[in-house]
Amino acid sequence: MEGGPDSACVLGIDLGTTSVKVALVLRTEQGLVVAESCSRETQAYTSSVEAGLQGMEQDSRRIIRALNECLAALPQQQLQRVSHIGISGQMHGIVFWKRDQDAVVSGCKWTEGATGPVFEPDKVSHLVTWQDGRCSPAFLSSLPLPQSHISLATGFGCATIYWYLKKSPDFLKSYDAAGTIHDYVVAMLCDLKKPLMSVQNAASWGYFNSRNKSWNTDILKKSGFPVHLLPEVGDPGSIAGRTISAWHGIPKGTKVGIALGDFQCSVYSCLTERTDAVLNISTSAQLTISMPSGFQPPETPDPSSAVTYFPYFDGDYLAVAASLNGGNVLATFVDMVAQWTAELGFQIQESAIYAKIIKAALGQNDSHLSVHPTIFGERHTPEQLASVTSIAASELSLGHVTRALCRGVIENLCSMLPVQRLMETGVRRILGSGSALARNEVLRQEVERILPFPVVYGKDVDAAVGAAMVMFHRK
Repeated sequence: MEGGPDSACVLGIDLGTTSVKVALVLRTEQGLVVAESCSRETQAYTSSVEAGLQGMEQDSRRIIRALNECLAALPQQQLQRVSHIGISGQMHGIVFWKRDQDAVVSGCKWTEGATGPVFEPDKVSHLVTWQDGRCSPAFLSSLPLPQSHISLATGFGCATIYWYLKKSPDFLKSYDAAGTIHDYVVAMLCDLKKPLMSVQNAASWGYFNSRNKSWNTDILKKSGFPVHLLPEVGDPGSIAGRTISAWHGIPKGTKVGIALGDFQCSVYSCLTERTDAVLNISTSAQLTISMPSGFQPPETPDPSSAVTYFPYFDGDYLAVAASLNGGNVLATFVDMVAQWTAELGFQIQESAIYAKIIKAALGQNDSHLSVHPTIFGERHTPEQLASVTSIAASELSLGHVTRALCRGVIENLCSMLPVQRLMETGVRRILGSGSALARNEVLRQEVERILPFPVVYGKDVDAAVGAAMVMFHRK
C-alpha cells in the first residue's frame, strides 16, 4: 500500500482458540499504528458426537458470531476505508462445509445486519480444533508415513479426515469442502470455487511437502483418502480474491489475503531482526528463531524432534520449540490448590490464589526442587507426563513449589531448543511476550536466569495486527 496518514487502512482478523480479534491498522508518518481493535470470547467449545471425550470441537456459528460482533463494534467510517483484509487463525484444525452443485462455494447465507451485509454459516460442521485428541498414537501409527518434514499429530486436519474415514465415514458424505476456520472465512468472503489454503496452513495439516508445495496425493489416494477435500495451495502473503459483497460497511471488491497461520502472524507482528528470538508464553509456550535464508527442512519427519520448522514468508522458515505446556500448567496448579482448599472447607477465588502463590515465590529466590511440568505431554513425546524430583522437606512451601514450577516451564522449552543452538544461530536478544509472561514476575525472573541474552518485554505478539501488517507489506 502507498500513501500518507490519509491513505486507506487494512483490517486484520485473527480467529483464535478462545477469542476473535480484529484490528484496523493505518500507515502514518510514525509507521504502522492500530487505529481501532476489538476482541470477543467465542465461547464456542461444544461436545463431540463422534469422538466423545477425546474430541475437542467448537461451534463454527459461534466463532462467526463473535467475528460479526467485533466488526459491528468498529467505526463504520473507518471500515469504509478498508482496502485489504488479512486473516489468520488457529492452525491444524479443520472445518467441513457443503458446496452448491455448480461448484461455487456456498457454506453460508448472506443476510442484512445492522451494519450492512453479513454472512452466517450454513451446512457447516463443527471446527475440530488443534487440541483434539481423538487420534491416538496407535491410530496415527496405522496411517501411511507422510512425505513431509512435519510429523503427523492428533488435531492435524489430514489426521482428522483419516479418523472420520475409518470411524465415521458417513460424516464425510455430507460435505465436499474443507479447510481451517480462517480458510472458510476467506472462501465465504470471496466466494471461491474451491477452498484456497496457504503453505503455512497446509503444512500444519500434515501430508504436505513444503519443498514442492504440494499434497502427498499419491500416498493419500492409495489409502482411500478423499483427496477432493484438500484445498488448493498458494503462497502466504498472496491475494486470495475480492469480497463479493459489502461486509459490515467494508466495500465490495476489497482484496482479501490468503488465510495465514496465527503463529506466523504473531511472530510477524514483533520480529524485526533475524538475530532476535521470540519467547511467547500464553496458554502454551513457544521459543522461535529465524532460520538462515535458503534453509530447507528435512524431507522426512523426525517424530522424536522437539523442533518444528514452520513455513514463514518469502520461502523462509522459523525453527519453533512449540510446547503444549505454558500458562496452562500454572492454571492447572492454581486449580489444584483451589480444589484442595475447598476440600478442606475453605473457599478462595482462583485469582486470589494466583496472586498469593506468585508473592510467595518472589520471597523464595531459589529452590532445589525440580519440576518437569509436561502435564499435557508434548507432540514429540505425547505419552510423557509431569514429574517432581529432588523433594526435600525444607522446600515444600507454596513459594518453593511455585518457583520450581515456573523454572520448569522455561527449562522444558530450553530442553527443546537449547541455548547452545540459539547461540549458534546468532541470537542476540529475546523478545518476551504473552499473557502468562506479562502477569508473572517469577516467570520473567526465571527467563533471565536461564537465557543468557538481553530480554525485551512488551513486544507483545498479536496475530490480528500481524495479518494486517502482511497485507501492508505485500500486494
